[in-house]
Amino acid sequence: MTKKVVQTEKAPKAIGPYSQAIRTDAMVFTAGQIALDPATMELISGGVEEQTRQVLTNLSHVLEAAGSSLGHVVKTTVFLKDMADFPKMNAVYSEFFAENPPARSTIAVAGLPKGGLVEIEAVALLA
Repeated sequence: MTKKVVQTEKAPKAIGPYSQAIRTDAMVFTAGQIALDPATMELISGGVEEQTRQVLTNLSHVLEAAGSSLGHVVKTTVFLKDMADFPKMNAVYSEFFAENPPARSTIAVAGLPKGGLVEIEAVALLA
C-alpha cells in the first residue's frame, strides 16, 4: 500500500506538523479543516453557518487535490465549540451532503485552533 501527502494552495496551509490529507491506494484521510481563508490564513468573519460553509469548501478542495470529492466521503467528524450551534451547522452541512450523506460523529470541544467555531475532518474513497 502506498501513502502520499496531499497539498493544495486552494485550501489553508497546515498550521502545524501535519498534512492537509494523506492518500492511500483506495482512500483519503483529511486533516481537520477550520474556517481559514486560504489566501490570508485568517479565520473568516461570521457565525457558525459562514464558518461551516468555508470549512466544507476547504475540505472539498483538499479532497479534489487528492483525487476524490465530497460525494465520495464515507465518514466525517465534526468538532463544535458550542453544541447549541448544531442545528445551524447541520443546515449548512446538509447543503453539501444532500444525498446519501456519510456517516458522521459530532463532538463538542472546549476550543478550536484560531478561535474557530467548527472543524470537520473526513475519510473518503478515491473517485
